Amino acid sequence: MIKKNWTISFICLILAGLFFSPVSILADQTQGKKEISLYGGKSGNILFPHHLHQSIVEDCQTCHDDFAQEEGALEAAKKADVLKKKQVMNETCLKCHRALKKAGEKSGPTSCKECHTK
Repeated sequence: MIKKNWTISFICLILAGLFFSPVSILADQTQGKKEISLYGGKSGNILFPHHLHQSIVEDCQTCHDDFAQEEGALEAAKKADVLKKKQVMNETCLKCHRALKKAGEKSGPTSCKECHTK
């Protein structure tokens, strides 16, 4: 578990460096929807900038390791008890954003209220 957490943090730091390099410009930003509205429960939905993440992360499996690359897959995995309710947000999204912030790099939101909109 510690190795997986370290690996995710390391990958996020490397990808942050690529964010400002010309390599990120070459990333295919046309797969899937530009923005995705994710169900966010009582706190409100989350407008997820999918293409922005594709240009920064580049390897789809970084996020899609836990759920399929198809519309509705995240919610379907939660309903099938393959994923816990906040598993992806806490173990993938926030860990990456916080690692970038800690490294002094530009990062995404690091608190719940920054993503959830009512």
